[in-house]
Amino acid sequence: MYSEQKQQLIDYGNKLIDLGYTLGTGGNLSLYLREKDLMLITPSGIPFSEITPQDIVLMRCTGEIIEGIKKPSSEWRMHGIMYEQRQDLHAVIHAHTLYSTAFAVARKPFSASHYMIAVAGKNVRCADYASFGTEELAQNAFKAMQNRKAVLLANHGVLTGGTTLFDAFNVLEELEYCAKVHILATHIGSPSIINDGEMANMAVRFKTYGQKRNDI
Repeated sequence: MYSEQKQQLIDYGNKLIDLGYTLGTGGNLSLYLREKDLMLITPSGIPFSEITPQDIVLMRCTGEIIEGIKKPSSEWRMHGIMYEQRQDLHAVIHAHTLYSTAFAVARKPFSASHYMIAVAGKNVRCADYASFGTEELAQNAFKAMQNRKAVLLANHGVLTGGTTLFDAFNVLEELEYCAKVHILATHIGSPSIINDGEMANMAVRFKTYGQKRNDI
């Protein structure tokens, strides 16, 4: 079932590794089949290069396993709450990207020093700390990600969402670039922050930017 979607999860998982956006078995990806109220999610503790379509877990957001013999990602609650509470999200990616995670370790929100942060929102908040894989972390992430497509997880990593895996990955990649630029800029001086009015303008312009994609 859903062989194409399962392969997409594997391909994007390997892309995280290839581009250095996570290490080892860190990170997880999911897709939401809203018409079926089902979630496809990567398994727990298996390197992305070793994951097969049969290892992808089909489950409900409440935790019920529908198909699969492997344990789902320990962060399935964090994915599930996004799909239950957000009508605009159909794909979620969690990774341990270097520069975004630096902000998460400092527990600092990420302000708009570069206009491309608009892919996620006018800024990116940092969720309160909670242990990985817990309901508390899921709740904290959901709260801090309201009206955004990304959230920093304190002392942990980053979570992004979108209508497709392409969209969620693009948010992750742009956020990581902006984080790197911001950190480098602090060695030159104090980064200038774009005001909310201009970021609102960016949000409007981004709605019609680029080409329409149908891959979900």
